[in-house]
Amino acid sequence: MKRYRVLVVDDETDFLETLVIRLNRRGYEAVGVESGEKALEALKHQGFDVIVLDIKMPGGMDGIETLREIKKTWPEPEVILLTGHGSIETSIEGVKLGAFDYLLKPVRIDELLEKMTLALEKQELEEEQA
Repeated sequence: MKRYRVLVVDDETDFLETLVIRLNRRGYEAVGVESGEKALEALKHQGFDVIVLDIKMPGGMDGIETLREIKKTWPEPEVILLTGHGSIETSIEGVKLGAFDYLLKPVRIDELLEKMTLALEKQELEEEQA
């Protein structure tokens, strides 16, 4: 069975580390970074099937700006946005920019896994049709 590669981008270190551990335990090859800049750097060096991206991050790049950059250079990975600040409008904007979908934080792991499965199925279908 293929091990899917997942990039998790979140500035909350505890959440990030916990999610990466839980995804790895479930057979994914998960990597975590704390910022949009680090996400773009990681993408330069390795490919990912799914990116789980927090929308609200302090510093230079928020999730929407990171999403724009990802889709410009790496359109293939499906992006699932995480939002914890009730910013549904921003999440909808993200979907219009190419994100697969969004989930509200705190996210339940089974909910995220279900969304990731749907994203990967969509990706495989598109690859078959290409």
